[in-house]
Amino acid sequence: MGPVAAILPCGARLHLQHGPIDLVIGAKGDRDTAFRAAHSCFEGLLDRLVDELPILRTPVTGVPDPEGPVARRMYTAARVHSDVFVTPMAAVAGAVADEVLSAMRRATNLQSAYVNNGGDIALLLTGDETFTLAMATPDGRDLGRIILRTKDAIGGIATSGFGGRSLSCGIADSVTVLAADAASADVAATLIANAVNLPDHPAISRCPANQMRDDSDLGLRLVTKNCGSLTGAEINSALSNGAEAAEKMTCRRIIHGAAMFLRGQTRVAGSVSPFTHHDDRSLQIA
Repeated sequence: MGPVAAILPCGARLHLQHGPIDLVIGAKGDRDTAFRAAHSCFEGLLDRLVDELPILRTPVTGVPDPEGPVARRMYTAARVHSDVFVTPMAAVAGAVADEVLSAMRRATNLQSAYVNNGGDIALLLTGDETFTLAMATPDGRDLGRIILRTKDAIGGIATSGFGGRSLSCGIADSVTVLAADAASADVAATLIANAVNLPDHPAISRCPANQMRDDSDLGLRLVTKNCGSLTGAEINSALSNGAEAAEKMTCRRIIHGAAMFLRGQTRVAGSVSPFTHHDDRSLQIA
């Protein structure tokens, strides 16, 4: 089945879907032109990615330069983490969102726009525009809000964790990352979620990734299958491991900040700081 496009009932958002790619797109400004550009960019996008899958599933240190625009975005975002195991597939959702938003921006001037690819979001803000992100665990438990403004220079948001769409080597309920683009946020969220971990802990069961999904780019690498009871100190230790990884990325200016959640405890890194807003637990850029 080929790509599917539809204007959602509210009339202000475009839905694009093809295979595993599921985009919800919003724009303020010349919306019709922006949506036409997004639709045009989306045509054939998945097919071009599939053509390069063998390269994109290879560890980034052994990847030749990809050819397609989305594949190149994936490779660029992943290669800055070449000191650890990572493949360009860690950036696929964010890179798709970035490419579609880029096409919209080339087509027309917009006040604001977003391309949400299953929770990994490419974002444009100008002037006094703001964007509020609701964070939640994979089972829907509310984790608070992040409020973004134009001056924050955030172009990408991504979330990862154990129990989400992708396999994880860690145990985080959720890790949300803010970066200059969605592909960079996507890779970082994956790696930070992997780092929220307690290696060799007896309550955590693991298995090779290809036993969970036979097409996983992680191959025989161990991923989390289940996590049992943890003490408060153990939860804090796991979050500290994730925070250390996140702080290294902020120091290298790969990301702006990250919010990490595990079993009721929260840790933030970089330019994200907690604050109280009415009765909601929220986060905003410092």
